[in-house]
Amino acid sequence: MGVLAALAAFAAVAWYVRPWLQGIVYTVYTTPIIPVALLVAGVVVYALRQRTDALGPQAALAVFLVVLVVGSGVTGLLAGERLGKSTLDSSTGVDTLGETDSQMPRVVPKSVAARYASNTLNFPQYRITGSDVTVDDGTPYWSYALAPDGAYNYFTKRQHGTVLIDMTQQNADVRTVTDDLERGIGPAFYNNYRFKLLKHGQYLVDYGDPFMVVNEGEQYIAVPYTTPTFHWTPLPYTTPEWGGVALIDSEGTVEDLSPAEARRHPALEEQKLYPFELARTKVAATKYRRGIVNTFTSHEDEIEVAPVPGAGNDQPFLVFTEDGPEYIVAVEPYGEAQGLKEIWTVDSRTGEYEMYTPDRSLFGARKATDYVRQAARTTDWNRFNPSEPLPVVVDGQLYWQVRVVPSDSSGIAYIAFVNARSSDVQEVSTTREVVAFLDGDVGAIGDGGTADDRQPTLIVQRVAPNGTVVGTLEVYGNESVRVVPRNATAGNATPTATAAT
Repeated sequence: MGVLAALAAFAAVAWYVRPWLQGIVYTVYTTPIIPVALLVAGVVVYALRQRTDALGPQAALAVFLVVLVVGSGVTGLLAGERLGKSTLDSSTGVDTLGETDSQMPRVVPKSVAARYASNTLNFPQYRITGSDVTVDDGTPYWSYALAPDGAYNYFTKRQHGTVLIDMTQQNADVRTVTDDLERGIGPAFYNNYRFKLLKHGQYLVDYGDPFMVVNEGEQYIAVPYTTPTFHWTPLPYTTPEWGGVALIDSEGTVEDLSPAEARRHPALEEQKLYPFELARTKVAATKYRRGIVNTFTSHEDEIEVAPVPGAGNDQPFLVFTEDGPEYIVAVEPYGEAQGLKEIWTVDSRTGEYEMYTPDRSLFGARKATDYVRQAARTTDWNRFNPSEPLPVVVDGQLYWQVRVVPSDSSGIAYIAFVNARSSDVQEVSTTREVVAFLDGDVGAIGDGGTADDRQPTLIVQRVAPNGTVVGTLEVYGNESVRVVPRNATAGNATPTATAAT
Protein backbone atom coordinates (compact mmCIF):
# COMPACT_ATOMS: atom_id res chain seq x y z
CA MET A 1 0.00 0.00 0.00
CA GLY A 2 2.86 2.36 0.76
CA VAL A 3 4.26 1.94 -2.74
CA LEU A 4 0.88 2.52 -4.35
CA ALA A 5 0.32 5.63 -2.26
CA ALA A 6 3.72 6.99 -3.24
CA LEU A 7 3.03 6.32 -6.92
CA ALA A 8 -0.37 7.99 -6.65
CA ALA A 9 1.17 11.05 -4.97
CA PHE A 10 3.90 11.23 -7.61
CA ALA A 11 1.31 10.99 -10.40
CA ALA A 12 -0.79 13.75 -8.82
CA VAL A 13 2.20 16.08 -8.52
CA ALA A 14 3.34 15.28 -12.06
CA TRP A 15 -0.16 15.99 -13.36
CA TYR A 16 -0.28 19.36 -11.61
CA VAL A 17 3.15 20.47 -12.85
CA ARG A 18 2.69 19.02 -16.34
CA PRO A 19 3.16 22.48 -17.91
CA TRP A 20 6.78 22.39 -16.69
CA LEU A 21 7.28 19.01 -18.36
CA GLN A 22 5.70 19.97 -21.69
CA GLY A 23 8.99 20.75 -23.43
CA ILE A 24 10.42 17.31 -22.66
CA VAL A 25 7.17 15.48 -23.46
CA TYR A 26 6.69 17.35 -26.73
CA THR A 27 10.29 16.70 -27.82
CA VAL A 28 9.90 12.98 -27.20
CA TYR A 29 6.49 12.97 -28.90
CA THR A 30 7.79 14.66 -32.06
CA THR A 31 10.97 12.57 -32.25
CA PRO A 32 9.66 9.15 -33.32
CA ILE A 33 13.22 8.03 -34.06
CA ILE A 34 13.61 7.44 -30.29
CA PRO A 35 11.68 4.14 -30.20
CA VAL A 36 13.56 3.05 -33.33
CA ALA A 37 16.87 3.77 -31.57
CA LEU A 38 15.69 1.78 -28.53
CA LEU A 39 14.69 -1.13 -30.75
CA VAL A 40 17.98 -1.14 -32.67
CA ALA A 41 20.00 -0.90 -29.45
CA GLY A 42 18.07 -3.82 -27.99
CA VAL A 43 18.53 -5.99 -31.07
CA VAL A 44 22.26 -5.21 -31.36
CA VAL A 45 22.96 -5.87 -27.70
CA TYR A 46 20.90 -9.05 -27.73
CA ALA A 47 22.78 -10.33 -30.79
CA LEU A 48 26.15 -9.56 -29.25
CA ARG A 49 25.17 -11.10 -25.92
CA GLN A 50 24.73 -14.40 -27.74
CA ARG A 51 28.50 -14.35 -28.36
CA THR A 52 29.79 -12.81 -25.14
CA ASP A 53 28.54 -12.05 -21.66
CA ALA A 54 30.84 -9.05 -21.24
CA LEU A 55 28.32 -6.53 -22.58
CA GLY A 56 26.33 -4.62 -20.00
CA PRO A 57 23.92 -1.66 -19.77
CA GLN A 58 26.70 0.72 -20.80
CA ALA A 59 26.94 -0.95 -24.20
CA ALA A 60 23.21 -0.71 -24.73
CA LEU A 61 23.26 2.98 -23.82
CA ALA A 62 26.17 3.64 -26.21
CA VAL A 63 24.39 1.92 -29.11
CA PHE A 64 21.17 3.81 -28.34
CA LEU A 65 22.94 7.19 -28.33
CA VAL A 66 24.81 6.50 -31.57
CA VAL A 67 21.65 5.42 -33.36
CA LEU A 68 19.70 8.37 -31.92
CA VAL A 69 22.28 10.98 -32.95
CA VAL A 70 22.79 9.59 -36.45
CA GLY A 71 19.08 8.93 -36.92
CA SER A 72 18.13 12.43 -35.75
CA GLY A 73 20.54 13.98 -38.25
CA VAL A 74 19.13 11.94 -41.12
CA THR A 75 15.49 12.52 -40.18
CA GLY A 76 16.19 16.23 -39.80
CA LEU A 77 17.34 16.35 -43.42
CA LEU A 78 14.34 14.28 -44.54
CA ALA A 79 11.97 16.62 -42.68
CA GLY A 80 13.60 19.69 -44.25
CA GLU A 81 13.35 18.24 -47.75
CA ARG A 82 9.70 17.27 -47.34
CA LEU A 83 8.77 20.62 -45.80
CA GLY A 84 10.58 22.58 -48.51
CA LYS A 85 9.10 20.64 -51.41
CA SER A 86 5.58 20.73 -49.95
CA THR A 87 5.92 24.50 -49.51
CA LEU A 88 6.90 24.87 -53.16
CA ASP A 89 4.09 22.57 -54.30
CA SER A 90 1.42 24.43 -52.33
CA SER A 91 2.64 27.96 -53.19
CA THR A 92 1.53 30.12 -56.08
CA GLY A 93 3.93 31.85 -58.44
CA VAL A 94 3.14 35.54 -59.04
CA ASP A 95 4.42 38.11 -61.51
CA THR A 96 3.92 41.15 -59.28
CA LEU A 97 4.00 42.03 -55.60
CA GLY A 98 1.17 43.73 -53.74
CA GLU A 99 1.41 47.50 -53.35
CA THR A 100 2.39 48.69 -49.89
CA ASP A 101 -0.43 50.36 -47.95
CA SER A 102 0.71 53.96 -47.50
CA GLN A 103 -1.75 54.47 -44.63
CA MET A 104 -0.07 51.74 -42.54
CA PRO A 105 3.66 52.34 -43.03
CA ARG A 106 6.27 50.66 -40.86
CA VAL A 107 8.30 53.63 -39.69
CA VAL A 108 9.57 52.72 -36.20
CA PRO A 109 11.96 49.73 -36.04
CA LYS A 110 11.81 47.25 -33.18
CA SER A 111 14.88 48.51 -31.30
CA VAL A 112 13.65 52.12 -31.35
CA ALA A 113 10.17 51.08 -30.21
CA ALA A 114 11.69 49.35 -27.17
CA ARG A 115 13.61 52.51 -26.34
CA TYR A 116 10.49 54.68 -26.72
CA ALA A 117 8.54 52.34 -24.44
CA SER A 118 11.27 52.30 -21.78
CA ASN A 119 11.79 56.06 -21.87
CA THR A 120 8.12 56.79 -21.21
CA LEU A 121 7.48 53.97 -18.71
CA ASN A 122 6.06 55.40 -15.49
CA PHE A 123 5.51 52.19 -13.48
CA PRO A 124 8.43 51.50 -11.08
CA GLN A 125 7.25 47.96 -10.29
CA TYR A 126 6.98 46.82 -13.90
CA ARG A 127 9.06 46.34 -17.03
CA ILE A 128 8.24 45.85 -20.69
CA THR A 129 8.60 42.46 -22.33
CA GLY A 130 7.38 40.48 -25.34
CA SER A 131 7.77 42.83 -28.30
CA ASP A 132 5.49 42.05 -31.25
CA VAL A 133 3.21 43.69 -33.81
CA THR A 134 -0.48 44.20 -33.12
CA VAL A 135 -3.19 46.25 -34.80
CA ASP A 136 -5.77 48.41 -33.05
CA ASP A 137 -8.47 50.30 -34.93
CA GLY A 138 -6.57 50.16 -38.21
CA THR A 139 -3.22 51.33 -36.80
CA PRO A 140 -0.25 48.95 -36.38
CA TYR A 141 1.62 49.11 -33.09
CA TRP A 142 4.60 47.56 -31.42
CA SER A 143 3.09 45.96 -28.34
CA TYR A 144 4.67 45.08 -24.99
CA ALA A 145 3.37 43.46 -21.84
CA LEU A 146 3.80 45.31 -18.54
CA ALA A 147 5.39 42.48 -16.54
CA PRO A 148 6.39 42.54 -12.86
CA ASP A 149 9.95 43.76 -12.31
CA GLY A 150 12.12 42.30 -9.56
CA ALA A 151 11.94 39.08 -7.53
CA TYR A 152 9.33 40.27 -5.00
CA ASN A 153 7.00 41.65 -7.67
CA TYR A 154 7.52 38.56 -9.82
CA PHE A 155 5.89 36.42 -7.15
CA THR A 156 3.27 38.88 -5.91
CA LYS A 157 1.97 40.77 -8.93
CA ARG A 158 0.27 40.11 -12.26
CA GLN A 159 0.79 41.58 -15.70
CA HIS A 160 -0.36 45.17 -15.26
CA GLY A 161 -1.33 46.02 -18.84
CA THR A 162 -0.11 46.66 -22.37
CA VAL A 163 2.18 49.32 -23.86
CA LEU A 164 1.51 50.28 -27.48
CA ILE A 165 3.94 52.24 -29.67
CA ASP A 166 2.52 53.57 -32.93
CA MET A 167 4.86 52.20 -35.60
CA THR A 168 3.53 54.60 -38.25
CA GLN A 169 4.81 57.73 -36.49
CA GLN A 170 8.47 58.71 -36.35
CA ASN A 171 8.16 60.37 -32.94
CA ALA A 172 7.41 58.51 -29.72
CA ASP A 173 3.65 57.99 -29.79
CA VAL A 174 3.08 55.73 -26.77
CA ARG A 175 -0.23 54.53 -25.36
CA THR A 176 -0.63 52.42 -22.23
CA VAL A 177 -3.65 50.28 -21.38
CA THR A 178 -3.61 49.41 -17.67
CA ASP A 179 -5.62 46.66 -16.05
CA ASP A 180 -4.26 43.55 -14.33
CA LEU A 181 -4.65 40.33 -16.30
CA GLU A 182 -5.65 37.24 -14.34
CA ARG A 183 -3.12 35.25 -16.37
CA GLY A 184 -0.43 37.33 -18.05
CA ILE A 185 3.07 37.48 -19.50
CA GLY A 186 5.97 37.70 -17.06
CA PRO A 187 4.70 36.82 -13.54
CA ALA A 188 5.17 33.60 -11.54
CA PHE A 189 3.55 30.42 -12.83
CA TYR A 190 0.31 30.75 -10.82
CA ASN A 191 -0.33 34.10 -12.54
CA ASN A 192 1.25 33.17 -15.87
CA TYR A 193 -0.64 32.65 -19.13
CA ARG A 194 1.50 29.70 -20.25
CA PHE A 195 0.90 27.61 -17.14
CA LYS A 196 -2.85 28.12 -17.55
CA LEU A 197 -2.66 27.48 -21.29
CA LEU A 198 -0.84 24.16 -20.91
CA LYS A 199 -3.36 23.01 -18.30
CA HIS A 200 -6.53 24.02 -20.15
CA GLY A 201 -5.44 24.22 -23.81
CA GLN A 202 -3.86 21.69 -26.10
CA TYR A 203 -0.77 20.03 -24.66
CA LEU A 204 1.00 18.27 -27.54
CA VAL A 205 1.49 21.35 -29.71
CA ASP A 206 4.29 23.90 -30.12
CA TYR A 207 3.13 27.30 -28.87
CA GLY A 208 4.86 30.30 -30.45
CA ASP A 209 5.61 33.70 -28.95
CA PRO A 210 2.56 35.43 -27.42
CA PHE A 211 1.47 38.90 -28.46
CA MET A 212 -0.92 41.39 -26.94
CA VAL A 213 -4.23 42.30 -28.54
CA VAL A 214 -6.31 45.30 -27.46
CA ASN A 215 -9.86 45.22 -28.77
CA GLU A 216 -12.45 47.77 -27.66
CA GLY A 217 -10.43 48.44 -24.52
CA GLU A 218 -10.17 44.76 -23.58
CA GLN A 219 -6.80 42.97 -23.42
CA TYR A 220 -6.07 39.53 -24.82
CA ILE A 221 -3.01 37.35 -25.23
CA ALA A 222 -2.86 35.57 -28.60
CA VAL A 223 -0.57 32.57 -29.11
CA PRO A 224 -0.32 30.95 -32.57
CA TYR A 225 0.77 27.31 -32.46
CA THR A 226 1.88 24.48 -34.72
CA THR A 227 1.07 20.78 -34.62
CA PRO A 228 3.30 17.91 -35.80
CA THR A 229 2.52 15.81 -38.87
CA PHE A 230 4.02 12.32 -38.71
CA HIS A 231 5.84 10.61 -41.58
CA TRP A 232 6.97 6.99 -41.27
CA THR A 233 9.19 6.22 -44.26
CA PRO A 234 12.05 5.76 -44.88
CA LEU A 235 12.55 6.69 -41.20
CA PRO A 236 9.95 8.17 -38.81
CA TYR A 237 10.00 11.98 -38.42
CA THR A 238 7.63 14.94 -38.10
CA THR A 239 7.06 18.27 -39.85
CA PRO A 240 5.23 21.29 -38.37
CA GLU A 241 1.94 22.68 -39.65
CA TRP A 242 -0.24 25.54 -38.46
CA GLY A 243 -2.65 24.23 -35.84
CA GLY A 244 -4.50 27.33 -34.70
CA VAL A 245 -4.41 30.19 -32.19
CA ALA A 246 -4.91 30.10 -28.44
CA LEU A 247 -6.60 33.22 -27.07
CA ILE A 248 -6.53 34.13 -23.37
CA ASP A 249 -8.73 36.99 -22.15
CA SER A 250 -8.08 39.23 -19.15
CA GLU A 251 -10.01 36.86 -16.86
CA GLY A 252 -7.73 33.96 -17.82
CA THR A 253 -10.28 32.11 -19.96
CA VAL A 254 -8.60 30.05 -22.69
CA GLU A 255 -10.11 29.65 -26.15
CA ASP A 256 -8.55 27.16 -28.56
CA LEU A 257 -9.32 28.43 -32.07
CA SER A 258 -8.75 26.70 -35.38
CA PRO A 259 -7.32 28.93 -38.15
CA ALA A 260 -10.82 29.48 -39.55
CA GLU A 261 -12.27 30.24 -36.10
CA ALA A 262 -9.43 32.66 -35.37
CA ARG A 263 -10.17 34.60 -38.56
CA ARG A 264 -13.82 34.93 -37.52
CA HIS A 265 -13.14 35.92 -33.91
CA PRO A 266 -14.04 39.62 -33.40
CA ALA A 267 -10.99 40.27 -31.20
CA LEU A 268 -8.64 38.98 -33.91
CA GLU A 269 -10.19 40.46 -37.03
CA GLU A 270 -7.24 42.83 -37.64
CA GLN A 271 -4.42 40.63 -36.35
CA LYS A 272 -1.76 38.44 -37.89
CA LEU A 273 -2.49 34.83 -37.01
CA TYR A 274 0.02 32.62 -38.81
CA PRO A 275 3.07 31.57 -36.74
CA PHE A 276 6.07 33.79 -37.47
CA GLU A 277 8.69 31.05 -37.06
CA LEU A 278 6.77 28.63 -39.27
CA ALA A 279 6.86 31.12 -42.15
CA ARG A 280 10.64 31.47 -41.86
CA THR A 281 11.18 27.72 -41.41
CA LYS A 282 9.12 26.79 -44.46
CA VAL A 283 10.75 29.35 -46.75
CA ALA A 284 14.24 28.40 -45.55
CA ALA A 285 13.45 24.72 -46.19
CA THR A 286 12.94 25.39 -49.91
CA LYS A 287 16.74 25.21 -50.21
CA TYR A 288 16.18 21.45 -50.54
CA ARG A 289 14.22 21.94 -53.79
CA ARG A 290 16.81 19.91 -55.73
CA GLY A 291 17.31 17.34 -53.03
CA ILE A 292 19.44 16.79 -49.96
CA VAL A 293 22.56 15.73 -51.84
CA ASN A 294 22.56 18.98 -53.84
CA THR A 295 22.85 21.02 -50.62
CA PHE A 296 26.13 19.25 -49.82
CA THR A 297 27.59 19.22 -53.33
CA SER A 298 26.84 21.54 -56.26
CA HIS A 299 24.31 23.86 -54.49
CA GLU A 300 22.39 24.25 -57.76
CA ASP A 301 19.43 26.64 -57.38
CA GLU A 302 19.95 26.65 -53.60
CA ILE A 303 18.72 29.63 -51.60
CA GLU A 304 19.18 31.13 -48.14
CA VAL A 305 17.12 33.62 -46.18
CA ALA A 306 18.93 36.93 -46.50
CA PRO A 307 20.58 38.06 -43.25
CA VAL A 308 19.66 41.66 -42.46
CA PRO A 309 20.72 44.24 -39.86
CA GLY A 310 17.97 44.85 -37.37
CA ALA A 311 19.09 44.94 -33.73
CA GLY A 312 17.10 41.95 -32.52
CA ASN A 313 14.67 41.73 -35.43
CA ASP A 314 14.96 39.48 -38.45
CA GLN A 315 12.96 38.20 -41.40
CA PRO A 316 10.18 37.64 -42.07
CA PHE A 317 8.91 41.20 -41.69
CA LEU A 318 5.20 41.92 -41.38
CA VAL A 319 4.31 44.44 -44.08
CA PHE A 320 0.88 45.95 -44.57
CA THR A 321 -0.10 45.82 -48.22
CA GLU A 322 -3.26 46.78 -50.06
CA ASP A 323 -4.11 43.05 -50.01
CA GLY A 324 -3.76 42.86 -46.22
CA PRO A 325 -0.97 42.08 -43.72
CA GLU A 326 1.71 39.79 -45.15
CA TYR A 327 4.94 38.26 -43.97
CA ILE A 328 7.64 39.01 -46.52
CA VAL A 329 10.83 36.96 -46.79
CA ALA A 330 13.59 37.97 -49.20
CA VAL A 331 15.95 35.14 -50.21
CA GLU A 332 19.35 35.25 -51.85
CA PRO A 333 21.32 32.64 -53.79
CA TYR A 334 23.40 30.37 -51.57
CA GLY A 335 26.92 31.57 -50.81
CA GLU A 336 28.50 34.97 -51.27
CA ALA A 337 25.97 36.27 -53.82
CA GLN A 338 23.81 39.15 -52.54
CA GLY A 339 21.35 39.48 -55.39
CA LEU A 340 17.63 39.02 -54.91
CA LYS A 341 16.58 35.55 -56.03
CA GLU A 342 13.00 35.40 -54.74
CA ILE A 343 10.55 37.18 -52.50
CA TRP A 344 8.11 35.02 -50.60
CA THR A 345 4.89 36.50 -49.28
CA VAL A 346 2.78 34.70 -46.69
CA ASP A 347 -0.74 35.85 -45.95
CA SER A 348 -0.53 36.33 -42.18
CA ARG A 349 -4.20 35.44 -41.72
CA THR A 350 -4.62 32.46 -44.05
CA GLY A 351 -1.09 31.07 -44.35
CA GLU A 352 -1.17 31.10 -48.17
CA TYR A 353 2.28 31.25 -49.77
CA GLU A 354 3.21 33.13 -52.93
CA MET A 355 6.61 33.28 -54.60
CA TYR A 356 7.78 36.20 -56.72
CA THR A 357 10.79 35.62 -58.96
CA PRO A 358 12.21 38.81 -60.55
CA ASP A 359 12.43 38.75 -64.34
CA ARG A 360 15.65 40.78 -64.21
CA SER A 361 18.55 41.29 -61.82
CA LEU A 362 17.68 43.05 -58.57
CA PHE A 363 19.91 43.49 -55.56
CA GLY A 364 18.99 42.25 -52.12
CA ALA A 365 18.54 43.64 -48.64
CA ARG A 366 22.19 43.50 -47.60
CA LYS A 367 23.36 45.43 -50.65
CA ALA A 368 20.65 48.04 -50.08
CA THR A 369 22.27 49.02 -46.79
CA ASP A 370 25.61 49.44 -48.61
CA TYR A 371 24.01 51.88 -51.04
CA VAL A 372 22.55 53.84 -48.13
CA ARG A 373 26.02 54.16 -46.63
CA GLN A 374 27.47 55.30 -49.96
CA ALA A 375 24.74 57.90 -50.50
CA ALA A 376 25.11 59.46 -47.05
CA ARG A 377 28.81 60.20 -46.97
CA THR A 378 28.44 62.77 -44.17
CA THR A 379 26.76 60.31 -41.78
CA ASP A 380 29.02 59.09 -38.99
CA TRP A 381 28.57 55.34 -39.39
CA ASN A 382 30.36 54.75 -36.10
CA ARG A 383 27.36 56.30 -34.38
CA PHE A 384 24.50 55.28 -36.70
CA ASN A 385 23.37 51.98 -38.16
CA PRO A 386 21.06 50.98 -41.03
CA SER A 387 18.24 48.87 -39.66
CA GLU A 388 15.51 46.52 -40.90
CA PRO A 389 15.56 46.90 -44.70
CA LEU A 390 11.90 46.31 -45.56
CA PRO A 391 10.78 45.40 -49.07
CA VAL A 392 8.07 47.85 -50.16
CA VAL A 393 6.34 48.19 -53.51
CA VAL A 394 5.43 51.58 -54.98
CA ASP A 395 3.77 51.76 -58.42
CA GLY A 396 4.94 48.23 -59.16
CA GLN A 397 8.58 49.02 -58.34
CA LEU A 398 10.44 47.28 -55.52
CA TYR A 399 12.30 49.43 -52.98
CA TRP A 400 14.18 48.66 -49.80
CA GLN A 401 13.02 50.90 -46.96
CA VAL A 402 16.02 51.31 -44.64
CA ARG A 403 15.76 53.10 -41.29
CA VAL A 404 18.96 54.79 -40.11
CA VAL A 405 19.06 54.85 -36.31
CA PRO A 406 21.60 55.92 -33.67
CA SER A 407 23.67 53.14 -32.12
CA ASP A 408 21.69 53.50 -28.89
CA SER A 409 18.36 53.26 -30.79
CA SER A 410 17.20 56.52 -29.24
CA GLY A 411 15.28 57.57 -32.35
CA ILE A 412 15.29 57.64 -36.15
CA ALA A 413 17.77 59.86 -37.96
CA TYR A 414 16.16 59.43 -41.37
CA ILE A 415 14.69 56.82 -43.69
CA ALA A 416 16.12 55.87 -47.08
CA PHE A 417 14.26 54.21 -49.95
CA VAL A 418 16.61 52.31 -52.24
CA ASN A 419 15.44 51.35 -55.72
CA ALA A 420 16.16 47.62 -56.04
CA ARG A 421 16.84 47.96 -59.75
CA SER A 422 18.69 51.26 -60.21
CA SER A 423 20.20 51.60 -56.68
CA ASP A 424 18.95 55.22 -56.52
CA VAL A 425 18.53 56.39 -52.93
CA GLN A 426 15.78 58.74 -51.78
CA GLU A 427 16.19 60.03 -48.23
CA VAL A 428 13.19 61.26 -46.25
CA SER A 429 13.12 62.74 -42.78
CA THR A 430 9.45 62.90 -41.72
CA THR A 431 6.52 60.55 -41.45
CA ARG A 432 4.61 62.70 -43.94
CA GLU A 433 7.39 62.22 -46.50
CA VAL A 434 7.33 58.45 -45.95
CA VAL A 435 3.60 58.40 -46.71
CA ALA A 436 4.13 60.67 -49.73
CA PHE A 437 6.79 58.34 -51.13
CA LEU A 438 4.60 55.25 -50.64
CA ASP A 439 1.79 57.14 -52.37
CA GLY A 440 4.11 57.82 -55.30
CA ASP A 441 3.91 61.57 -54.61
CA VAL A 442 7.59 62.38 -55.05
CA GLY A 443 6.77 66.09 -55.47
CA ALA A 444 5.80 66.31 -51.79
CA ILE A 445 9.28 65.21 -50.68
CA GLY A 446 12.05 67.67 -49.89
CA ASP A 447 12.38 70.60 -52.26
CA GLY A 448 10.06 69.03 -54.78
CA GLY A 449 6.87 70.27 -53.12
CA THR A 450 5.40 73.63 -52.22
CA ALA A 451 6.00 75.28 -48.89
CA ASP A 452 2.46 74.40 -47.76
CA ASP A 453 3.08 70.74 -48.68
CA ARG A 454 6.31 70.50 -46.74
CA GLN A 455 5.78 72.68 -43.66
CA PRO A 456 3.15 72.01 -40.98
CA THR A 457 0.91 74.93 -40.07
CA LEU A 458 0.14 73.53 -36.63
CA ILE A 459 2.06 71.16 -34.35
CA VAL A 460 0.24 69.38 -31.50
CA GLN A 461 2.43 67.78 -28.84
CA ARG A 462 1.55 65.13 -26.24
CA VAL A 463 3.58 65.82 -23.10
CA ALA A 464 4.21 63.36 -20.25
CA PRO A 465 3.96 64.53 -16.61
CA ASN A 466 7.76 64.83 -16.48
CA GLY A 467 7.76 67.21 -19.43
CA THR A 468 8.93 64.70 -22.05
CA VAL A 469 7.28 65.04 -25.46
CA VAL A 470 5.92 61.55 -26.17
CA GLY A 471 4.01 62.32 -29.37
CA THR A 472 3.80 64.97 -32.05
CA LEU A 473 1.04 65.55 -34.58
CA GLU A 474 1.82 67.75 -37.60
CA VAL A 475 -1.18 69.43 -39.23
CA TYR A 476 -0.93 70.71 -42.80
CA GLY A 477 -2.88 73.04 -45.05
CA ASN A 478 -6.58 73.19 -44.26
CA GLU A 479 -6.52 70.06 -42.07
CA SER A 480 -8.13 70.27 -38.63
CA VAL A 481 -7.53 68.70 -35.23
CA ARG A 482 -10.40 66.80 -33.65
CA VAL A 483 -10.48 65.77 -29.98
CA VAL A 484 -12.62 62.67 -29.55
CA PRO A 485 -13.72 61.48 -26.07
CA ARG A 486 -12.97 57.83 -25.38
CA ASN A 487 -16.57 56.64 -25.82
CA ALA A 488 -17.48 58.99 -28.64
CA THR A 489 -17.29 58.38 -32.36
CA ALA A 490 -15.35 60.59 -34.73
CA GLY A 491 -18.56 61.64 -36.46
CA ASN A 492 -20.00 63.08 -33.25
CA ALA A 493 -16.87 65.01 -32.23
CA THR A 494 -16.29 68.70 -32.82
CA PRO A 495 -13.00 70.12 -34.14
CA THR A 496 -11.26 72.05 -31.38
CA ALA A 497 -8.45 73.53 -33.46
CA THR A 498 -8.09 74.34 -37.11
CA ALA A 499 -4.87 74.96 -39.02
CA ALA A 500 -4.51 78.14 -41.05
CA THR A 501 -5.16 77.73 -44.75
